[in-house]
Amino acid sequence: MSVAVWAGIAVLGGLGAVLRFLIDRAISHRMAGAFPSGIFVVNITGALLLGLLHGLAPNSTTALLIGVALLGSYTTFSTWMLQTLELREGRRKGLAIANIVASLALGLLAVWAGQSLAHLAG
Repeated sequence: MSVAVWAGIAVLGGLGAVLRFLIDRAISHRMAGAFPSGIFVVNITGALLLGLLHGLAPNSTTALLIGVALLGSYTTFSTWMLQTLELREGRRKGLAIANIVASLALGLLAVWAGQSLAHLAG
């Protein structure tokens, strides 16, 4: 792997993390409540974009830079799990279950939709 690819991973990884932070904060501010709506939106949009990327079948370097660096740092499994645990610990078991079920169902639907859009465009 070249130095340029490594640099691209670093820059795009940083960009993805910043985008996650900004979008999470913007959504969470507008949709205040117990449900972690910011990270939910981030993860679903990330799944949609990853499905779109996969459907476009880019070369391996592009897939690495966009899929792993940018979208991998944009989405977050660990924050999703922590927020789900915090819901359960806060006696909001229904919201914790809803977060898991909705995230998985809509995440899979988003990946499929992204792939389908790519195939329609291609």
